[in-house]
Amino acid sequence: MALTGKTNDEKIWNYLKSNGFNEFGTAGLMGNLYAESGLKPTNLQNSSEKKLGLTDDTYTAAVDNGDYQNFVKDGAGYGLAQWTYWSRKQNLLTFVRAKKTSIGDMETQLAFLVKELKQSYCSVYQILRTAGSVAEASNAVLLQFERPADQSTAVQKKRASYGQNYYEKFVGGTKSMSRKRSEIVAQAQSWIGCKEADGSHKKIIDLYNNHKPLARGYKVKYTDAWCATFASACAIAKGYTDIIPTECGCDKLIALFQTLGCWVENDAYVPSPGDYIFYDWQDSGVGDNKGSSDHVGVVEKVEGALITVIEGNYSNAVKRRSLAVNGKYIRGFGVPKYDKEASVKPATPAAPSTPATKKKYVLKNGSAKVGYATSRNNSLAGTYVTTSDLNMRTGAGTGNTVILTLLEGAEVKCYGYYSTKDGVKWYLVAIDKYAGFVNSKRLKKK
Repeated sequence: MALTGKTNDEKIWNYLKSNGFNEFGTAGLMGNLYAESGLKPTNLQNSSEKKLGLTDDTYTAAVDNGDYQNFVKDGAGYGLAQWTYWSRKQNLLTFVRAKKTSIGDMETQLAFLVKELKQSYCSVYQILRTAGSVAEASNAVLLQFERPADQSTAVQKKRASYGQNYYEKFVGGTKSMSRKRSEIVAQAQSWIGCKEADGSHKKIIDLYNNHKPLARGYKVKYTDAWCATFASACAIAKGYTDIIPTECGCDKLIALFQTLGCWVENDAYVPSPGDYIFYDWQDSGVGDNKGSSDHVGVVEKVEGALITVIEGNYSNAVKRRSLAVNGKYIRGFGVPKYDKEASVKPATPAAPSTPATKKKYVLKNGSAKVGYATSRNNSLAGTYVTTSDLNMRTGAGTGNTVILTLLEGAEVKCYGYYSTKDGVKWYLVAIDKYAGFVNSKRLKKK
């Protein structure tokens, strides 16, 4: 495939795009190549020039004509991607010899780069094809492919800015630098089903561990609790670590959100998709919870008085949980400073499901905090009508506090979540701004 374009950067852009990388992926990769070599295929690592007594051109020529025999194991970074490790340099040399070109030939190096990404760095290859931002692509290359000694947040931002320059040059606009709620939600959704049982959760922990600087210098083990690791990995994957802090501990993550001025202490806050919700399993259910946090997840959506959350390490897997707004166990919320996004609106309680003139319930304890449902069955979702007066409670079973009494004929909304008590399903339902558990035997589906 002949290179097309007048300049090196135009030729590289066209080549990478023609090999299936999208615009964000191409820009993010090019930003890293620029940081490594200035997009010069004959570039010899600066520190090695003095050590070897060779320049870019003399080193290239010596390798080509056979005068220099230590290309593979000299530890000198070379080429567009500054290939350094001996096995990668060996593969590059073998590839070049098979093509019968110069070791410094740009088209050959680009072909090898794509081949290496596709065969040996599959996850990076896929990100470069589907990336939703320059930063996401840039961080994938930096943290999983190039892996320089300095992988700090400052370096991540610098390389992403190089990539942004190429994006603006060849595409125009600055949309790749936006920070969208929907992107974080989509990332969390993409990992649903990952679990410890088959080791599929390891890619989440690996992504977190490859991020530098590593919080507190601690490398998370596959056997550690990993809810905060999951929440942080969502930000790392999308390149949002400038607005979402990274940590492997919940209390430490809360402290970082507080430092950023992005913390909501109020348990009754109605979150939006992409907010981070923290839990305290020792919550008494009385007053505002200010205890130590045990768990964290990413808010997926809010429907009426019910919040749906995606969590890592929920029963050793990535799963959804549903709970009531101002429910029991809520510790507080991390609220990243996303850009405004037309498709994602702040959540508000649903409008009444029946005319306000018709009495639907008698309020008993509207401030009582509701527990979370333990099970989900999508076939149960829908609108239900009470067949008689029915108490809505804070949990499954008659031993829990009554929030309100639903009158016969009242309509409630169920999203498929429930808990079982003594063999009876108690649905988690919502009406107006209230949510709670009701005995499913006294409901009729519309």
